Amino acid sequence: MMAVKLGIDVFLETQVDEIRSKRIGLLTNQTGVNASLDSTIRLFHNHTDIHLTALFAPEHGLLTNKKEGEKFGDSRHPRAGVPVFSLYGETKRPTDEMMEKVDIVMMDIQDIGARYYTYIYTMAYMMEACARKGKRMIVLDRPNPIGGTKVEGNLIAPDFTSFVGLYPIPNRHGMTIGELAAYFNEAFAINCPLTVVEMQGWKRDNMLPDLNLPWVPPSPNVTSLDMMLLYPGTCLLEGLNISEGRGTAQPFEMLGAPFIDGERLQDAVNELGLQHVKARAAVFTPTYQKYAGEVCQGIQLHVLDRRNIDPVKTMVQVLNVLFKLYPDDISFLEYGSLKHPMFDLLAGNSTLRNGLRIGDPVGYIEECMEGTKQFVADRERYLRYR
Repeated sequence: MMAVKLGIDVFLETQVDEIRSKRIGLLTNQTGVNASLDSTIRLFHNHTDIHLTALFAPEHGLLTNKKEGEKFGDSRHPRAGVPVFSLYGETKRPTDEMMEKVDIVMMDIQDIGARYYTYIYTMAYMMEACARKGKRMIVLDRPNPIGGTKVEGNLIAPDFTSFVGLYPIPNRHGMTIGELAAYFNEAFAINCPLTVVEMQGWKRDNMLPDLNLPWVPPSPNVTSLDMMLLYPGTCLLEGLNISEGRGTAQPFEMLGAPFIDGERLQDAVNELGLQHVKARAAVFTPTYQKYAGEVCQGIQLHVLDRRNIDPVKTMVQVLNVLFKLYPDDISFLEYGSLKHPMFDLLAGNSTLRNGLRIGDPVGYIEECMEGTKQFVADRERYLRYR
């Protein structure tokens, strides 16, 4: 296994002098730990040369025990004795009042490599606040658990930006959170005084099992490496009346609904001859979210080749099968406050929805290929690991 040193460990060993006498705000959650599983909050609070004055919590809260979309308010950390500002409550953007508590904001959060995952946009909003107030931001880098070589997906169309797709990046971006910070900062003109504390020893083709590091789940439904590998594709199900397996032990690996025949779907998906994935008929009863307490039939997608799976292409083909089998049962979820259907915000355009309706999503696949090619070229100058 690779000997990887996290950004937090590199910082504490070599760079603490840079923040001595400064008031430090920390954007983090339970994934903020060093290689020995010591909490970054505790490490900072107990450090004689670090003056921790505020904490900032993204979606799911400081303890990552909040459900997706669940808002929460400000609080006070019981041991550190500092305010905990919610960035997923009344506001998702740090306010001037919050920023008055700090001179420097540091970030230590684990990302999972998909554009829907909101931690990267909380980071962007914090960078905007730092730019606005003339304050420095330091991002402590962490591995991309699904690797940094594979990139897949389309770019978000200009009219389809949201908190699940704030910038035109593909479904699977293949960057670390520190690399994304540098990319966002320059490519989208945030112009924050930014420092990225790089890891040592991480390679672009490393995935979670390659690392000699402990793993802390970044949110309640991040359950396994296979879940994270499938997520850039299966997250699209959030925009449909099909369960993505929330409320089961295998969210984003399972999919189904009461109107689906699991064996029929299994056979139709496997007839596609998908590489690197196989469908297995499954029955499950979600404990919450869609169809809570109802028996659903569907499939579990089993990853056969972690290195080569193409989750977006795979899911588009599965969706196409679903729409052909159940055209009168499947619907796109509408939320009154949203300009577009949730499915379109996740997909980043209306091309996929329109293609599925006519049984021909090839336009979306072509858009993915072009988007991937453009992004791979755009991101090159921001890559810090090879």
